Amino acid sequence: MTLVLLSLFTLILATANAQLRTDFYKNSCPNLESLVRGAVQNKFRQTFVTAPATLRLFFHDCMVRGCDASIMMASPNGQAEKDHPDNLSLAGDGFDTVVKAKAAVDSNPQCRNKVSCADILALATRDVVNLAGGPNYQVELGRRDGRISTKASVQRRLPGPGFDLNQLSSLFGSHGLDTTDLVALSGAHTLGFSHCSRFSNRVYNFSPRSRTDPSLNPQYASQLKQMCPINVDPRIAINMDPATPNTFDNAYFRNLQGGRGLFTSDQVLFTDARSKNTVNRFAASNAAFNQAFVLAITKLGRVGVLTGNQGEIRIDCTRPN
Repeated sequence: MTLVLLSLFTLILATANAQLRTDFYKNSCPNLESLVRGAVQNKFRQTFVTAPATLRLFFHDCMVRGCDASIMMASPNGQAEKDHPDNLSLAGDGFDTVVKAKAAVDSNPQCRNKVSCADILALATRDVVNLAGGPNYQVELGRRDGRISTKASVQRRLPGPGFDLNQLSSLFGSHGLDTTDLVALSGAHTLGFSHCSRFSNRVYNFSPRSRTDPSLNPQYASQLKQMCPINVDPRIAINMDPATPNTFDNAYFRNLQGGRGLFTSDQVLFTDARSKNTVNRFAASNAAFNQAFVLAITKLGRVGVLTGNQGEIRIDCTRPN
């Protein structure tokens, strides 16, 4: 039974991959990539938050219902995916980036209402990674937008900051992503920030035997305490990467080697022998990290996609047609 299910899952992945193509809009919207890139560049110039916000938005979208832009949809009664507690910290700049890129695409008469919000999000994600110093890569296209977005669907679909490697591997594995993919995608934490409440237990109340997580570098733990006092303003945000927070690079992995992973789910990638060698490989080579990241985010972009006559091309990314 397990082999049958595995074969079926592999077939579904292969079918989805076959229907996504890098030249999907070659005839219907030949200027698509330049239109999206221009809008993303304008947004990026306004605020660097555009980069981590858009990248995180793509991840949160694909991990829940698949890459169908359901994360973009709003609900009048607060019951959409974006309203779940795990998504409330998604920065508005990510949503705004997709909306502006969609407007740029639809301003071209040849392209109007022909490109999905899901594909625009995938392209915008590639562009922010590249603009922040990361790799440029081809994006598979041909996704359709979903019509459903529910708060309930988010439950247990996103990794928590306290996850261990077993929990991470189980979650990523359910989408056909292996340990190398997991470590590479975690490298996206080289950009962005987190609020103190997401990791304060590691510096103040880790266990009965140790108030501070022993896997934390003591100097780094002291810095975190200074930036995040016990009664800290909940709006205070801390860079995920204390070394090069505005550059997409492999510094994240060197941080893990030095005990400077902000979340338990970050540091465990180095403390667990099953993923430690991969962390060391990426820490030693930015090229190796970039290559693995491109492969991993391409695989992520195939998760649960709607193609062909499934779903729709949303006219407004925030609501179904």
